[in-house]
Amino acid sequence: MRERKITGSAPAANPAAASASPAIADTSEKANDSLRPTRLVDMIGQKAVADRLRVALEACRKRGEPLPHILFDGPPGLGKTTFATVLHQELKVELAMTSGPALDKKGDVMPFLTNAAEGSILFIDEIHRLPKSVEEFIYPVMEDFRVDVVLGEGVAARTLNLPLKRFTIIGATTRSGMLSSPLRDRFHMHEHLEFYDVAELARIVTVNAAKLKTTITHEAAMELAHRSRGTPRLANARLRWVRDYATARSDGVVTETVAREALDMQEIDREGLDRQDRRYLEALIQVFAGGPTGVEALAATLAISQDTLSDEVEPFLLRSHFIIRTPRGRCATPKAYDHLGFRQPKAKPKEFGQETLFGPA
Repeated sequence: MRERKITGSAPAANPAAASASPAIADTSEKANDSLRPTRLVDMIGQKAVADRLRVALEACRKRGEPLPHILFDGPPGLGKTTFATVLHQELKVELAMTSGPALDKKGDVMPFLTNAAEGSILFIDEIHRLPKSVEEFIYPVMEDFRVDVVLGEGVAARTLNLPLKRFTIIGATTRSGMLSSPLRDRFHMHEHLEFYDVAELARIVTVNAAKLKTTITHEAAMELAHRSRGTPRLANARLRWVRDYATARSDGVVTETVAREALDMQEIDREGLDRQDRRYLEALIQVFAGGPTGVEALAATLAISQDTLSDEVEPFLLRSHFIIRTPRGRCATPKAYDHLGFRQPKAKPKEFGQETLFGPA
């Protein structure tokens, strides 16, 4: 069993060249403090998704077939890549990893396809960013495990069908709506990952603290969970920071007090908002009078890309009811005013509803 992480170009056709290529990092010997689970039974949260994957695993084992193609979608940090690596570990097959932006043309994806072993997994992160030409090129791959190569030009052109070994494509996206229908429909399983609740995050923090050989109290784990925005990736990052703080400023034990002090130093408040979140809300309230305003104006004011605001900042603010989206743009809620200590303006019907020509609807 071998796992290969491809950070840029495709793997070399020659195995010796592949082992020497700097674009490929062999991760079969992971660091001892790796926090990724390796089995489905170790996955915390996303129970419905894990149950369906367990059924798919059992079925493909009994039939001696590869896993069906799977599409994971959801906000960043919820476990899309982790599920792919867990499936590879469960099946004990080869895993190749790449991303949509790295597959700029057909030639970039071809080595992945021809090198794929029987039953192996090809993981494509940010699959919504695949160029249209590459998308269309992999349609017959996903359906019939073949590559159609056009030889010659004009009236002399002919199509050569190259058979491939049967393997699984796992795609991950934060924007499933940007996938074309033909590509999305070729995935046999489409799994949406939800945010984690506080109890699940606290369990993740406790388990990973043990992996890091760090003692943490239940209260401290809950404190971390409350401030991690329902996202395991953030919980793990904050656990590592709190662990460093406990080592440097205390006796190494993570207590509730230590966790609070460490996270306060990182400017992460009790609601899980970081400095960027608060800047967003402050701009919405102070610059745009609470809204409504568009994401383009907010992005320009904050000097942050629209994609960052849409994918990383707004989902949590919306889910936590700090902002709402209306047909006219984003609006700050009373909760946002209270949290930041701003005085709420007098209610305006147009801020949270719609107006007619003669007044509020």
